[in-house]
Amino acid sequence: MPVHTEQIDDITVVTLDRPAVRNAVDGDTARALHAAFLAFDADPHARVAVFHGAHGHFCAGWDLQHGARLAARGEAGPLADLDFDSADPQALGPMGPSRLRLGKPVIAAVSGAAVAGGMELALWCDLRVMETDAYFGVYCRRFGVPLIDGGTVRLPRLIGMGHAMDLILTGRQVGADEALRIGLANRVVPTGQARDAAIALARQLAAFPQATMRADRESAYAQWDLPLGDALQQEWQRGKARIPDALDGATRFAQGQGRHGRF
Repeated sequence: MPVHTEQIDDITVVTLDRPAVRNAVDGDTARALHAAFLAFDADPHARVAVFHGAHGHFCAGWDLQHGARLAARGEAGPLADLDFDSADPQALGPMGPSRLRLGKPVIAAVSGAAVAGGMELALWCDLRVMETDAYFGVYCRRFGVPLIDGGTVRLPRLIGMGHAMDLILTGRQVGADEALRIGLANRVVPTGQARDAAIALARQLAAFPQATMRADRESAYAQWDLPLGDALQQEWQRGKARIPDALDGATRFAQGQGRHGRF
């Protein structure tokens, strides 16, 4: 199976497993990833997902070898008969889950190559834990393959237009130190530890009051398209529903829990 999932308490680990092509994604794999993350979002017992690539690589992007075989057969291509509807929050994307707007966080555990469409999948995640010898890059630049899984949207929003244009136009490799410096990575860990570190981070998120965390997460995403006043209003509309949780938290604080930065 190119995609498999594992449940570790309330953490769902989704693993991409195509070692022969450094976890590159073909049509069947895209659909399997899409289904796996929809299942995670629908599972009431799952709180956070970790997106992991097996065998030392996160994802080398779209499977160009598969594309070459389609071209040799004279087919129009794997995307020609699909309509990737960005308005549908459950839509299938070219790489699978890249159009999904989930209600719960996903953490990318990045090892080895996270390039082209693989980089776009990492950008789709809320957080990225990266190994010291892992790397990002718009490697599809050299082959004329466009960024169609959110790379031209999420990358400028994440790291700013100047850094994003450098990566998008040059297609150069970005190592872990630079990725951390420009905000492309959230954590850098030793080689071989991204999966465990991402699971540990997921456990931290899973331990928080979930409704409030999810409301704040959704508010942060929703504000991008809004003027300041509207953004502040939607933040309030989402947040005020969580006031009872806040009062409960205040009571626990008054009773001595969570003081001085303790969780």
